[in-house]
Amino acid sequence: MAEVILRAYERRDAAGAVKIWNDITRTGNAFPGEIEYTAESINSLFQEQTRTVCALLDEQVAGFYILHPNNIGRCAHIANASYGVSHAVRGHGIGRRLVLHSLTTARECGFRGLQFNAVVASNTRAVTLYESCGFQQIGKIPGGYHTKSGGYEDIYIYFYNLVNENQNE
Repeated sequence: MAEVILRAYERRDAAGAVKIWNDITRTGNAFPGEIEYTAESINSLFQEQTRTVCALLDEQVAGFYILHPNNIGRCAHIANASYGVSHAVRGHGIGRRLVLHSLTTARECGFRGLQFNAVVASNTRAVTLYESCGFQQIGKIPGGYHTKSGGYEDIYIYFYNLVNENQNE
């Protein structure tokens, strides 16, 4: 595989990023949203974030992450992130690079932790990735995810302490 380059999102990345985002939305086992974006609306979403980073492979968007506060006010020092990797290049370490990069970026932005609110239990690739990167599962919400088929599935809450990384072991 060619070299993967991580860099800040640019407007020209919207067309490639929206394809990945909408594919994940259609698959229906990771993102909570059900509505697909256009290149224009994904550009607006990405520009509203604290940081948006793209993974480029042969100058094409192969993945991305968005990073922002998980909450407002007195809880805004904890970050949240979403990741997307093209189906065509999954299993080649791009997701891992994005997650590890987002931890560094979150620290640089002054966040004290990174929290995922809704990791779908059946999304075993994400569960394995996050745990291998040092995230701790701190909770489970039974039936917290409404599946495409109309059922309900558990979701996990994960946390990574950016201040005391020893607590991530």
